Amino acid sequence: MAMPPEPQSVEEPSYIDYETFLSPDFAPASFANSLVLATNNPDDSPLDLSTPLSRVLFDAQEIDSHIHLLTSRSAVPLLQYTQSQTQASKAIVAQLDAQIASLNDSYKQLEREIIDKHAEAEEIRQVALRLWETLRLGRSMGRCLQLGRQLEAQFSELGGPGAGKSDHGALVRCSYTILSLREVLDSKAPGEEGHGLDKLTAIKSLRDAVTVPIERRISEVSERLVREFAIPSSTTFAQGEEARSRLASAVSALYLLSPTAGVQPERWSPRLLLQALDAYVRSALQASTAALSRSLGQLPTLDKSLAEVVSHCQNIASLELILEATETPLHPLVPAPAKQKQHSLIQSLLSRFETSSLISYFWRTMASNISARVQEIASRGGIVARTLRTNSTVVGDAIRQAVVKGGQTPNAFSGGKKKPSVVANWDREIAVMMGSVLNNIGR
Repeated sequence: MAMPPEPQSVEEPSYIDYETFLSPDFAPASFANSLVLATNNPDDSPLDLSTPLSRVLFDAQEIDSHIHLLTSRSAVPLLQYTQSQTQASKAIVAQLDAQIASLNDSYKQLEREIIDKHAEAEEIRQVALRLWETLRLGRSMGRCLQLGRQLEAQFSELGGPGAGKSDHGALVRCSYTILSLREVLDSKAPGEEGHGLDKLTAIKSLRDAVTVPIERRISEVSERLVREFAIPSSTTFAQGEEARSRLASAVSALYLLSPTAGVQPERWSPRLLLQALDAYVRSALQASTAALSRSLGQLPTLDKSLAEVVSHCQNIASLELILEATETPLHPLVPAPAKQKQHSLIQSLLSRFETSSLISYFWRTMASNISARVQEIASRGGIVARTLRTNSTVVGDAIRQAVVKGGQTPNAFSGGKKKPSVVANWDREIAVMMGSVLNNIGR
């Protein structure tokens, strides 16, 4: 490769001070000022600028001539150098073109082998994902439909109003099946078993035609069994055990079917069960209060009314006995810590009424309700009030006996293995009931 000509080989002596012009500190204004001062006296006025201007023009002409001379003498070496550089560049470009073509061919081959196949693989992956999603939905739907058929079969075991003997244990079995369906259908988050099921027509039909109606029917039957629960004095032991079994199945079903969605586990409570039991206790209190209120105005009917009150109280005592003996069902949708706090169903009801005994709650609440009725009779005066004051001792004894009888174990349960855990001494309840009547007669 040819080298460019050396400037020193063609350089001739010159009066121009190239070092001054090539110095990094060169300043045109300072150089012009030095020329003016060199050719003029600083005290002259005006200054003669023609001489320094001629000097500058002459220097510029000299430099131009020198450049022309250098380029003329070095034209051939410069052209040779440029030609050699051009040829070298062309050779490099030719080699680069071959390599670039090779790279392009390699890229096209990689595109065919990798990118195109990757696109095909991505399509296959999408198809596989959709097939897997379809399979998952199919399995979940199949499980739901199987649970739906199982629920229908279990519900048929319960029997209808006109059927003969019905299996009340089907209430609990149906409740667990409903919870299994609810567990699947409520798992709607991505990746969970029930994700996307709500969009399927079969699942909508299952919910509308099977799950919701049967769940409503199970709740209605359970609430009716609680509402109609009664243990008459003539009930035999076998009949008592049958009533116990029916009530245990009903309260267990209501416990299991109580809503769990949107409730924190530690604050969850069996709402349906508590509502049904609360309504039962308050209905008994309302009927007992009404009966005793009427009899206080008509003393000949006092014994009959107190017998009705005792019957209601013994029903509540039986209810407490059965609830205390019934263990809390295992709830699959409620975490274990929330369920381990209570071992029997009676604890939830006692906590709701803020009492330690339903019998005590019955008499104390009834005493507070009957007090207003006695005050009303006393304030009106007349023969009714005088009769009540005259027979206050008889009324007090009748109330005492009623409280004692109401706290006794029903005959149907007296032969069973499980004894009621109720307090045998009802002195406080007797005092409260007698005080609500006798203490208000003279007011």
